[in-house]
Amino acid sequence: MLATAIILFREVLEASLIIAIVLGASRGIANRNRWVAGGIALGLTGSALVAILANMASSSFSGDQQAMLNAVILLCAVAMLTWHNVWMSAHGRQMSADIKEAGANIQSGRSPMTALLVITLVAVMREGSEAVLFLWAILSSGENTLNMLLGGLAGVIIGILVGLLLYIGLLRIPVRHFFSITSWMILFLAAGLAAQAAGFLTQIGLLPALGEGIWNTSMALRQDSVLGQLLHILVGYIARPSGIQILFYVITILSILLLSRFNSRRIG
Repeated sequence: MLATAIILFREVLEASLIIAIVLGASRGIANRNRWVAGGIALGLTGSALVAILANMASSSFSGDQQAMLNAVILLCAVAMLTWHNVWMSAHGRQMSADIKEAGANIQSGRSPMTALLVITLVAVMREGSEAVLFLWAILSSGENTLNMLLGGLAGVIIGILVGLLLYIGLLRIPVRHFFSITSWMILFLAAGLAAQAAGFLTQIGLLPALGEGIWNTSMALRQDSVLGQLLHILVGYIARPSGIQILFYVITILSILLLSRFNSRRIG
């Protein structure tokens, strides 16, 4: 539940912030709300189509094929989470400046009104498609559907509320603090998904286990307990991990940290 809430909170907040910047930069332009609303509607429609296609693809696999599909989904989610953290660490401010410049161009007549629709469409569909992939990955890792629904609903509501409060100026907390905290959470979520993908690949014989049950923490915290399941979804907790799962976990964390630092220095 918590992992789902974090993912959707971040995705919704990012989309909300982009929409807020667009609205702020286009203030005073006639019919701007129609174009922005149209972009939001089209973005949500596109994200829904992605979810439907993903569900159709999943239903056509079984057995080892399903395990392979789950591994691919998890690794794709890890790749996107990695790219997301690395890109946002260096380009967040530039993105805001680019959107404001686009709004200024529309106000001056240098860009057409359709730019408002395109910007919001791309923002909503990108965040929505990412959310679909991430949630599918969490579902593949064993999360309960009802818990995901509740967590997702909470994440969406909180994300919209925070975005709205930031837009109207009632919330003065710097947005970078939100992204800093959620970036660390997503770091461990990505590492956990990578370890689970390694487990699927080991299960169908595509990767060596490199040792079964390197340690066993079941006595201290059972993986099937409420807390164990929460940590399994949130940070990839495994009571008896194999060597390959530990390796994937560590490599993912180090890769995201090193890429983020390198990219920040390069841009800076």
